[in-house]
Amino acid sequence: MNTTQSEALFAKAQELIPGGVNSPVRAFRSVGGTPRFIERGEGACIWDADGNRYIDYVLSWGPLVLGHAHPKVVAALQNALTRGTSYGAPTALETELAELVIDTVPSIEMIRFVNSGTEATMSALRLARAFTGREMIIKMAGCYHGHADMLLVQAGSGVATLGLPDSPGVPASTTAKTLTVEFNDLEGIQVLFEEHPNEIAAVIVEPIAANMGFVLPQEGYLQGIQSLCRQYGTLFILDEVMTGFRVAPGGAQAAWNLDPDITCLGKVIGGGLPVGAYAGKREIMKMVAPSGSMYQAGTLSGNPLAMTAGLATIHALLEPNVFETMAKSTTTLIEGIQAAADSVNLPIQVGCAGSMFGFYFLKEKGTFINDYAVAKRYAHTERYAKFFHAMLEAGVYLAPSQFEAGFMSSVHSEEIIQQTIQTASRVMKQLTA
Repeated sequence: MNTTQSEALFAKAQELIPGGVNSPVRAFRSVGGTPRFIERGEGACIWDADGNRYIDYVLSWGPLVLGHAHPKVVAALQNALTRGTSYGAPTALETELAELVIDTVPSIEMIRFVNSGTEATMSALRLARAFTGREMIIKMAGCYHGHADMLLVQAGSGVATLGLPDSPGVPASTTAKTLTVEFNDLEGIQVLFEEHPNEIAAVIVEPIAANMGFVLPQEGYLQGIQSLCRQYGTLFILDEVMTGFRVAPGGAQAAWNLDPDITCLGKVIGGGLPVGAYAGKREIMKMVAPSGSMYQAGTLSGNPLAMTAGLATIHALLEPNVFETMAKSTTTLIEGIQAAADSVNLPIQVGCAGSMFGFYFLKEKGTFINDYAVAKRYAHTERYAKFFHAMLEAGVYLAPSQFEAGFMSSVHSEEIIQQTIQTASRVMKQLTA
């Protein structure tokens, strides 16, 4: 592939933007090489500045559940743009999207829109502390909930990819009330509750740990957290920024019969535009200003473009058989990758749920990754880097980090999926030759 334009654009960007990117994982640091500078997307594919075409399984890190430039989303946005981009005043669109989300996600009774997943989780934890009058929180090692100071503790994702300490500039006092335990370790959470029975405001968890790769919860794990929270008067916060409308239309909580006190959302609910939300039980949410005393605000929160894109996306996603077909396609892809690895005796661990998927190349056969500590020890990042670049050269765009999940869209056809599997099979044979 010719990448002359991407190389030139990256060189210029590095003079003006830290690392040449506006979010760390885009820099390809964990896999090496030059990031592709993208000029356009359509359907299941993206094209870079040199005109190279790629089948896209990053999909803007999850929001594009209908693929790039879906006609219904584009038409809705074109119409909205003629009426202005932002007002700093209420719109009917905010109420319409709120009603749609509340009707679809089972635990939610009220919702507050913000501009990012980081804002959503940060605000949800502030609300939990205000509501309970407690200060401590529990998070899981390797779960990423955005870059708010108090959450940059064993945060996985970009931190794991770059091999950095969680972050300079975060005061020890800020994270002193953040307790961590390994994902899938219910007994560890029980111990923390026993040590701090009246001090823990909230437990926050991703239902699928999708920022340490792709780790599913063990049976009974999430239900166990919910039960412990009820027992100790602690709020159960489910971070569904990635899993919302991805694991199921109603999120992981609908698929696995969970009833969180607060849910964090983002990505799909903005249809590719910047968005986030925290939502939950009416009694808790009524504490948010101006109806209550817990302050949170945002100039562009609930802006008409994001609300429009979110409405168009969710309505299209909820049409008959759209989600079911997409979930079946995801299973086909991941089973194909497993079969390709098996055919050359390459150790791999795969997983999927709804329209999300992930896979690890393993350093040792028989290893099973179910938490962050095991992922850091046994994930074969060097082999993934070689696989990533070979797939990229063949026109398949995967996450430039083994510690990130992948995503399917409703427009990834059977032909495209089979092409991807055939490419993966060919690349894996090259890796083991």
